[in-house]
Amino acid sequence: MAIMNRSSYDLIQTPTKKKATNKVIPIAPSSSSVLLDVNQHNEHFRIPQPALTELVKKKSHNKLGELGGVANVASAVQTDLQGGINGGDEDMSRRQEAYGFNAHKKPPTKRFFQFVVEAFKDLTIAILLVCAAFSLGFGIKEHGLKEGWYDGGSIFLAVFLVISVSAVSNYRQNKQFHKLSKFSENIKVEVVRGGQRRQVSIFELVVGDVVCLKIGDQVPADGLFIDGHSLQIDESSMTGESDYVEIDHNHNPFLLSGTKVADGYGKMLVVSVGMNTTWGEMMSHVNRDTTEETPLQIRLNGLTSSIGKVGLAVAFLVLVVLLIRYFTGNTQDENGNKEFNGSSTKSGDILNSVVGIVADAITIVVVAIPEGLPLAVTLTLAYSMKRMMADQAMVRKLSACETMGSATTICTDKTGTLTMNLMKVTKFWLGRESIEHSISSISPHVLELIREGVALNTTGSVYRATPSSKYNISGSPTEKAILSWAVEELEMDAEGMKQSCTVLHVDAFNSQKKRSGVALRKELDNTVHVHWKGAAEMILEMCSSYYDASGLKKDMDDHEMNVFKQIVENMAANSLRCIAFAHRKLSEEEYGNGAEGKKIEDEGLILIGIVGIKDPCRSGVKKAVQVCHDAGVNVKMITGDNVFTARAIAIECGILTPGESMIGSSVVEGEEFRNYTSKERMEKVDQIRVMARSSPFDKLLMVQCLKQKGHVVAVTGDGTNDAPALKEADIGLSMGIQGTEVAKESSDIIILDDNFASVATVLRWGRCVYNNIQKFIQFQLTVNVAALVINFVAAVSAGEVPLTAVQLLWVNLIMDTLGALALATEQPTNDLMKNHLLDELSHSSQTSCGETY
Repeated sequence: MAIMNRSSYDLIQTPTKKKATNKVIPIAPSSSSVLLDVNQHNEHFRIPQPALTELVKKKSHNKLGELGGVANVASAVQTDLQGGINGGDEDMSRRQEAYGFNAHKKPPTKRFFQFVVEAFKDLTIAILLVCAAFSLGFGIKEHGLKEGWYDGGSIFLAVFLVISVSAVSNYRQNKQFHKLSKFSENIKVEVVRGGQRRQVSIFELVVGDVVCLKIGDQVPADGLFIDGHSLQIDESSMTGESDYVEIDHNHNPFLLSGTKVADGYGKMLVVSVGMNTTWGEMMSHVNRDTTEETPLQIRLNGLTSSIGKVGLAVAFLVLVVLLIRYFTGNTQDENGNKEFNGSSTKSGDILNSVVGIVADAITIVVVAIPEGLPLAVTLTLAYSMKRMMADQAMVRKLSACETMGSATTICTDKTGTLTMNLMKVTKFWLGRESIEHSISSISPHVLELIREGVALNTTGSVYRATPSSKYNISGSPTEKAILSWAVEELEMDAEGMKQSCTVLHVDAFNSQKKRSGVALRKELDNTVHVHWKGAAEMILEMCSSYYDASGLKKDMDDHEMNVFKQIVENMAANSLRCIAFAHRKLSEEEYGNGAEGKKIEDEGLILIGIVGIKDPCRSGVKKAVQVCHDAGVNVKMITGDNVFTARAIAIECGILTPGESMIGSSVVEGEEFRNYTSKERMEKVDQIRVMARSSPFDKLLMVQCLKQKGHVVAVTGDGTNDAPALKEADIGLSMGIQGTEVAKESSDIIILDDNFASVATVLRWGRCVYNNIQKFIQFQLTVNVAALVINFVAAVSAGEVPLTAVQLLWVNLIMDTLGALALATEQPTNDLMKNHLLDELSHSSQTSCGETY
């Protein structure tokens, strides 16, 4: 423990002196934020919140040294770095009282009155109000108060109802956005409490928590690095710098809330939460506007504007014609007398007649402008969003509702989307022999190596509270499958393995390498060993020999290599994901050379086993894929698995037919697709159904090619590596269960159950939105055009309009509310998923995809 000076000693002691209690390090608050009141006199903890806030905010190594390092900070906030906090109700309450809650102060939501004010800003409403004021004033002047208020008052009442309906609709939509936002922000975080890993809501995080971080996670609070390997953080959201920052004990142990884990894994000690974090302070300055207009709303507003211009032109023409007819003496009053008799006509009568003519012209404008279109779109999209939520899809952007309806291609992941993501080891090969049941035939030496490779080369964990209790295994689905198999079938003691070895260096798994490695030193004989685990065909290329079940080491020549490749192909053809394990013992000299470059030896390895992991297809996937095909939407599977596994799963899901699978152009590997020329890619991209062994760049490249060919592309993804493709696609769909926070932030729609069948449901609802709005436009414009023609012809020919402004306002009001509501709530039908509808939707969206989306 580092030696502390007097000031730091005073800082971490329970304050008793007046001088110490006044020592507060301020946090600069924004005008819109309220900092949590932290009790610095809390008797349970020795470090006040302002000191912890400044420690991470300024990344102060000196301050961390004064406080005695990470271990002493953990002790001061009563945390065990290995077992975490107690996590009981009393413990949580004390920590929240002392250090606050992990919640950000948000800008106040708009009140109903603000939406009413916004509705008054509409030009149509302003024209109607002016018209109503004139009508009311001159009506009272001409007919008296008792009868003169009818027309003007009726217009005012109609305008009031239009404003009320619009304001209520927008207010409810805004509330729904905040509800969805709260749901999407409720991230699950993996923490260690009471010595056991568990998932908790990000809002339940407290100072002192030990958080486990892996690739793709968002750092949920400000913290200090405890341990881990190859941990790199993307701080671009905070600093704007695109380079990744390496986290370690010596140079940079500080983790900032809101940043993303780009590589590696590790554990962090939470030291600041909520508004006390750097992210919280920044978020207090952000005012999110949730009233964004969708591309369809923008286009319909353009339509409304165009129709309004036509209406104004017709109204002006009517105004000119009526004025000419009046001042030339061609109009008569109720008694058959001319209304205008030159200078003998009173000025008041002229004014009344002109106002009446202007009112008639304004009536033309009123009937021409379909002011209900934006309201109808809002109702349709809001209703669709609510129903899609019930159908396991959370819409993050309104535009995604309509865009999804015109999708022509869906690029989907395999694991967890087409399959159930419930992996289990069903096959184990040791050498050239398949081990079916008993492990008694396996050499103890080889068995020990396999246990080492599984227990120490993993990001998962195995926990058992008592010898009689069940194992609690955590990690990715693949890791959990392998750990469960090793514990149950190989009788692996994970904790004993970890205690008998010291991990020297870790090469973490990522989607490019598709393998992970670990260098370790055995305590028993002080020897250094290397273990690799990963995609079978890649691990095989690193091996020069293999162990058989009896423990004999045999050379792997070309013939043996082909035998193992055939084994892997046969397993993959049965929809098994093949994972291989390899090992090598290093001399001190070899390890020393590798340690300098931080590179684990990956040549001349000994193959010690291959496992096949089965991930069964979801029950409704084949039907959902068929529905998409019937709707004219191409489904392409993009996966990191080898080509044999990918082909088998694609056939099982209905993406490929057995005949298609034999055609080379239907199934390609990522490297092959990447190496095509631009012309070849554009020629072949439509034919490709499955892309195996793909990298994130390959997925992005395919999306770009499809968009260049005019497709409207939807992409599903769950990993950080999927973020570029999710952003590039017209519609990004992330997975709600297995999806990383980076993927969710990059997407437009979150599939809550990770099921491809829900993607087909979103497609159906997207088409329903277009269909409902199309029906409403036809319904409203039919009435508007008919009324416009009637009033125009009557005004020009007879000098008067048969339909008054009041009558037309009430007709529009009924259509805009009841008509829009009736059409907006129509359920999607099977007819919507017919091929012929796609041509119409694609044509309407392609003009806007490049400009608006």
